Amino acid sequence: MAMAAPAGASLLKKLLFPLTPPLASSKFLNLRRCLPSSASVAPRNFSATTAASTPTRIRKNKNKKKREQKEKQSNASSTSRRAAEALVKRRTRSEIEFDEETVLRFGDSGTHIPVMLGEVLEVIQAHGEMQSYIGLDVDPVAHEKARARINVILQGCSCDLPSNLKVHTLLKNFKDIKPALCEVDEKLLVTGVDGILMDLGMSSMQVNSAERGFSVLSNGPLDMRMNPQATLKAEDILNSWPDTEVGRILREYGEENNWRSLQKKVVNARLSGGLHSTGQLVDLIRSSTFKTKGGRQGWIKTATRVFQALRIAVNDELKTLEDSLYNCFDCLAPGGRLAVISFHSLEDRIVKQTFLNIINSNVGDGHGDEKGESCFEDSSKISFDKDIKEAWIKQTIYGPNARILTKRPITPSEEEEKLNCRSRSAKLRVIQKA
Repeated sequence: MAMAAPAGASLLKKLLFPLTPPLASSKFLNLRRCLPSSASVAPRNFSATTAASTPTRIRKNKNKKKREQKEKQSNASSTSRRAAEALVKRRTRSEIEFDEETVLRFGDSGTHIPVMLGEVLEVIQAHGEMQSYIGLDVDPVAHEKARARINVILQGCSCDLPSNLKVHTLLKNFKDIKPALCEVDEKLLVTGVDGILMDLGMSSMQVNSAERGFSVLSNGPLDMRMNPQATLKAEDILNSWPDTEVGRILREYGEENNWRSLQKKVVNARLSGGLHSTGQLVDLIRSSTFKTKGGRQGWIKTATRVFQALRIAVNDELKTLEDSLYNCFDCLAPGGRLAVISFHSLEDRIVKQTFLNIINSNVGDGHGDEKGESCFEDSSKISFDKDIKEAWIKQTIYGPNARILTKRPITPSEEEEKLNCRSRSAKLRVIQKA
């Protein structure tokens, strides 16, 4: 502002008194002699006007920028809202009445609340009386808690259960379902099983346990192993894997737009000893997240994506999921159903595509072809099952060896989402063997 007055005076002098006046003009010389006092006043008046108008222009520019920023935010909000509405249209909200009493009865509100329990019971009840139950979990802590919970139910609710029900709980992954069935009864590999449920989500018990390394908000070691017997930890990836691999993990498994900046910061952190706790990783993420992007929620969302990416890499979740889907389908009896509950888009994408591959290929070698996506475009294979008695089945996709009972995934009811907000991302897909 202090420079405004001299600049204005200089400009006025250049306009009134050119550097090279016409030498032959006596009128100009007379004018110059007549204006010394006026010239000294005029520039000051001009500079004062300039100084007064400058902050006004600055304020106008700031207001204009604010209006433009608000318009951009409003447009972005409208776009996000339209995308959310489109997403809701592509899914099938569950119409099954939510029974909070049953959910709390079979769950534990302190550590775990079952997701879409009513929907799962609807899927498997078509097979009549259950004779054998085989529970698989790769997490020993979750396995022990589940077994204890099942024992309580068996002892306290015997009147509601079949008298010949056999229960087996095994510490195994779904990709090892064939050895698991063989361990229980070799005949099951021949006859097959009537129903399989794969619940891919992490329990609240795992997320809330700081020492497991899954929590964004609790400081703990960078572990993230579902199976404590495994050797690879998140700490190993961050501190020793090539920087290109770290970037790939963040980009592909976390779907993080800011992956380049995070990759550089992770690599630079190695020069000062590396990252060894979830708190250190969260601090790094906070320093890499722009403050304008949602404040606290902004960096938490970024941290959630980074933690998801590392967890997927540590446990090789996506490849394991694909192998598990093929192996589980192989173990179904004719008419048997495989139900899968996924909790993020990467998992759901694999489930959807694998189901499509299964109904269009001869499954048995663990590999499907890549023609599955065409089923959605072939209307002759899509059926509106109005005559089926099971109300939850809306549209099915037929193939030579199976049919997908959920063309669109089933999502939790609004009532369930209110009780358990972590269920809002759940998607249930079901396939039935021919």
